[in-house]
Amino acid sequence: MAETVTGIGAGTAARAQDLHREYGRGTAVVRALRGVSVDLAPGTFTAVMGPSGSGKTTLLHCLAGMDRPTRGSVWWGGTEVSRLPERRLAELRRSRVGFVFQAFNLMPAMTVAQNVELPGRLAGERPERGRVLDALARVGLAGRERHRPGQLSGGQQQRVAIARAMVSSPQVLFADEPTGALDRATGHEILALLRADVDRYGRTCVMVTHDPVAAGYADRVLLLADGLVVDELDRPSAAVIGARLSRLGG
Repeated sequence: MAETVTGIGAGTAARAQDLHREYGRGTAVVRALRGVSVDLAPGTFTAVMGPSGSGKTTLLHCLAGMDRPTRGSVWWGGTEVSRLPERRLAELRRSRVGFVFQAFNLMPAMTVAQNVELPGRLAGERPERGRVLDALARVGLAGRERHRPGQLSGGQQQRVAIARAMVSSPQVLFADEPTGALDRATGHEILALLRADVDRYGRTCVMVTHDPVAAGYADRVLLLADGLVVDELDRPSAAVIGARLSRLGG
């Protein structure tokens, strides 16, 4: 199967087409996604929201190549990734996308620089020292490369996680509740960092969040319910997001 198809995703960083994801069988089947289609343009920030069980995290995982859809397809640019062999998909994940989660997932015995290098080292490709230092400088941690995670605040640890995700210069950054473990002020700093990365470097960011204030940093907000996209908001305020979300029971 050819990885690249002419005319597909020419102006799209990532795309889901008629995405279905089911878990279980028979009467116990759970339909987490029921035909979701989403286009993510280069250099845009999209927040995904919805009540618990709406399918937002499943959508993020399918878009990021961490889970495979039951039906439908996922594209990164012109490459359909949803049916690639696992080894090829893993190679593309390392070079094309980055991940930031609520948990920082840093190795406490390693320095900040070593944590940023770790994914590349595990893949047998040590990032250049200059790229590591540049990634840390971009998240405001210049001079902290020799520190260990225990010497940093929670917000600084999340910055290390973002630098780790950015060091390979991914086209798309997927963030799952990146401020969920932080206080509000620190969370705003992380969100401003993600927003600046989109604006300055043209990266595409997709973020799952439950917080209307966090979603207010995005260019658009997708609202999910029962495995479907039920609303899309363009540059909404936190108040508008909260009101729409409350109608869905979120």
